[in-house]
Formats: sequence, C-alpha cells, structure tokens
Amino acid sequence: MRNVLPLLPVTAALAMAHTVTGRDADFVRNSTGAHIAPFLYLGAKHMVTGYDHLLFLLGVIFFLYKLKDVAVYVTCFAVGHSVTLLAGVLGGIHVNPYIVDALIGLSVVYKAFDNLDGFRTLFGFQINAKAAVLGFGLIHGFGLATKLQEFNLSRQGLVANMVSFNVGVEIGQLLALTVILFVMTQWRRTSDFSKHAIFANVLLMTAGFVLMGYQIAGYKFGSTL
Repeated sequence: MRNVLPLLPVTAALAMAHTVTGRDADFVRNSTGAHIAPFLYLGAKHMVTGYDHLLFLLGVIFFLYKLKDVAVYVTCFAVGHSVTLLAGVLGGIHVNPYIVDALIGLSVVYKAFDNLDGFRTLFGFQINAKAAVLGFGLIHGFGLATKLQEFNLSRQGLVANMVSFNVGVEIGQLLALTVILFVMTQWRRTSDFSKHAIFANVLLMTAGFVLMGYQIAGYKFGSTL
C-alpha cells in the first residue's frame, strides 16, 4: 500500500488528462444561453486531445485499407458516442467516470486483441466488429458526457450547446482521423509495416491496459487523495 500511495496523484492526473480545464472549464461553468461556435471548438479540441478515443480509432482503422470501410466503422463509432453524449447530458444519465473511462481503456485492448486475431486463435470465434465498434462508441459517448457533467450546466441554450459540442467532436474526429490515415498510409507503403504491425498492436493493447489501470486506481483510491 505504501508503494501505491505515492503514485496516486500521478495516476489521477493522467487518468483525467483530457478533461475540460482552465479557461475552457470557466467558460463552460459560467456560460448561459446558446454559444454555438465556442462549443463547436470545445468539442473538436476535446476529441483531438482525447488520447483514449484516438487510440481506439487507431485500432479500428489499423487494418482497414478502403476508405469505404473506414467510413462505415467510423460512422458506427460516431453514432454510438453521439447517442450517449447527448443522452447523458440532456437526459441526465449519470455513470461513474472512472468506470466509464476504464471501459474505454478496455475498448483499446479489445481492438488491438481483435487486430491480432486473438478471438479466433484463442476462442475459435469472431466478434462482429461493426457491432463492437458501435457498442464501444456508446461507452465513449458516456466518457465525453461525464466530462461535461462535472459542471452545473445552464439549462438555457443547453440543447444547442450540446449539439454544437457533439458536432465539434465529429469535426475533431475527422481532423484526427485524416492525420492518422495519412501516417498509416505512408507506413503501409514501407516494408516495416508488415514487420512491425503485430508489435504495434501489442503496444496498443498495453496502452489500453495502462489506461484501465489508471482509472481503476482512480476509482479505488481517488477519494483518499
């Protein structure tokens, strides 16, 4: 226990590294009425800086070579997180943020494990990938919602602001995805891709487990900090 306690502040900081803070937090906390452009910006910024969401997206598109397939899977993810983001904030559905973010870490683990063909190899079956991406998208949406639920959001203009935030999230996702696809396309053209793809997914899975560990530690010890 003594060895764990000194790590707790670091764990908590990393676990909540892309929450809304600083001037953004002050604006969200104090805003009343509709503020479409600022919430568009905040949504885009949150997605671009949301390393857990981006790691999952990386896993999703890792072995997708056709833009049509990328569009289908990313749409499944977008529909999922849009539904629960709006339902969570507008419908007042509250979930424990540590548990949700731990499940988001699990989504990264799942996708990397799936990319390694782990389900077929170890268990002899394959999970429907599109359904899984949609399901984890629902969880990611609650992750986004919990960041906003930390504030006592004004009901004035709330619907417009949340729709704007959600659209901003989609814009940020598109921007991030463009960069990820560009980098992946360049990497796939080299001989290194086939040599290191497995190792890259092992690293991706490890990152997912680390994210899960941060959140589990925050859930277990956060109240003692």
